[in-house]
Amino acid sequence: MKFIDRVKIYVQAGTGGNGTVAFRREAHVPKGGPSGGDGGRGGSVIFVATNSLSTLLDLRYYREYKAQNGEKGHAKKMHGADADDLVIRVPVGTCVYDDDTGNIIADLTKDGQRAVIAKGGRGGRGNARFASSRNPAPKICENGEPGEKFNLRVELKLLADVGLVGFPSVGKSTLLSVVSKARPQIADYHFTTIVPNLGVVQVKDGRSFVMADLPGLIEGASQGKGLGHQFLRHIERCRVIVHIIDMSGSEGRDPYEDYVTINKELGEYEYRLLERPQIIVANKMDGDEAEENLKKFKEKLGDQKVFPIIAPIHEGIDAVLYAVADALETAPDFFNQEEEQESVLYTYKEEEKPFTIHNKGNGVWEVTGKKVERLVQMASFTTDDGFQRFALQIRNMGIDDALREAGCEDGDTVRLYDFEFEFYN
Repeated sequence: MKFIDRVKIYVQAGTGGNGTVAFRREAHVPKGGPSGGDGGRGGSVIFVATNSLSTLLDLRYYREYKAQNGEKGHAKKMHGADADDLVIRVPVGTCVYDDDTGNIIADLTKDGQRAVIAKGGRGGRGNARFASSRNPAPKICENGEPGEKFNLRVELKLLADVGLVGFPSVGKSTLLSVVSKARPQIADYHFTTIVPNLGVVQVKDGRSFVMADLPGLIEGASQGKGLGHQFLRHIERCRVIVHIIDMSGSEGRDPYEDYVTINKELGEYEYRLLERPQIIVANKMDGDEAEENLKKFKEKLGDQKVFPIIAPIHEGIDAVLYAVADALETAPDFFNQEEEQESVLYTYKEEEKPFTIHNKGNGVWEVTGKKVERLVQMASFTTDDGFQRFALQIRNMGIDDALREAGCEDGDTVRLYDFEFEFYN
């Protein structure tokens, strides 16, 4: 199955059903009164995290997701049916961002966790809801509220306890294959691993953890070179880092310079990766110059412990696994510290002014704003009562006064969303 960890999609929640203007008409029931029912709620777009998925492949091929609209209200005060929510299943570890603003909407880190990404609009009220002592027979109703809509950037960040880092071809995939049942691609060329691989590691004392074999880093990865951010995104939630170094120098590089270069890239990334416990593993100790290189490496490194291994024959592997398991027992949960919030279950809402007035010239004015747009979309102009209610809402919002202050004069044209009228004091 192809591994996809980043997609862009469009989601739109359903619009609420329209309210209805109706009156009770039955034999022997004079003046039955208003009986128009409310519209049903529009369906919401909900993301649900599941451990049964490991990739965002499904989202790549279906880029638009639209929930159903609510049913309109009926006579006899009958409520329209609510629409079903549109449920989208994603892997655990999925982050959802508003692609237009860059703000995070939801972060799903547990199996079964749900997040309302786009909320469905409420149903419009029928005329039975507007009856009062002053107006016992109103001819007023509301249209359904539009559902929320977003351009989304969906990213998968692996939930692994341990991340393997290092230059290409240092033996990360080989180590994962010998300590777990994972079978990553292994070959004698750079960037054999181009997608992350996960494996469950069982230590001989019974402890276990999840290890991720991550694509190889190169210099400049924190700026996006090589696999760049495609790699670094998956290490954000690892609690322990295993830094693997080719101690044989088979690629013609100096092992200590490799170590410094990789740590420099980790330090320049935004998630404080160098603050995590790091286990240094010297691989390929069967090389001709490995012992001499290890001696020089330790002299430059100082007191930090280095674990020499020969991964293909399992030599030194147990000591590394014990060290990793010990580090995990005391390693903090960096994910919670970095995000400084719980895995969110909310829809992001951007605060803005109720409305903005634009002078288009030649006596034309335009009023914009989400609240104004919602007001126009939910207004019903099929009756005089509905139009009068809309005019009162506009006045109560302060739009009339704001237009006068801006210089709007009698006879000027005012546009509100797709509604247009002439202005008079």
